[in-house]
Amino acid sequence: DFDSAEVRRSAEAVRQLLQDEGLQNVQLLELEGAHPAVFGEIPAPPGAPTIMLYAHHDVQPPGPDELWESAPFEPVERNGRLYGRGTSDDKAGIAAHLGAIRAHGGTPPVGVKLFIEGEEEVGSAHLGDFLDEYRELLTADAIVIADSVNWKVGEPALTVSLRGLVDCVVEVRTL
Repeated sequence: DFDSAEVRRSAEAVRQLLQDEGLQNVQLLELEGAHPAVFGEIPAPPGAPTIMLYAHHDVQPPGPDELWESAPFEPVERNGRLYGRGTSDDKAGIAAHLGAIRAHGGTPPVGVKLFIEGEEEVGSAHLGDFLDEYRELLTADAIVIADSVNWKVGEPALTVSLRGLVDCVVEVRTL
């Protein structure tokens, strides 16, 4: 169980990051009964495509405190790596997208739309509803998802098939 106010607080923090980075039309996308998503964009130069960059701001609950070497929501650097709940899944995806925008001086050669979901860790139950409700806003020519890992530190990776969730009920009968 978790406090949904913390998921909203996460969305607000991401909204502020996008605003600070200079994205336009930055807003929380809201649906009744859903955790907020965050949107921001950089319009495409004339004739250029628009790329949707997807990530999520929600994280798995931390579990028992005694299983952590440090407070789960307080980032700690150890041996040159950052540890904390959600630092890689998927706050790193948000940082990677913003880093790509910065690498282009805030004016990439394509249009960019960021869609930062708030329900990925619970199965994206409202993703279809967000796509329906915000269809025009979220329309893009391609989607890039930053929600995967590198095989090892210092070796970049490109995952080409990722999204999905399997849910099933297994019934076992014995004698």
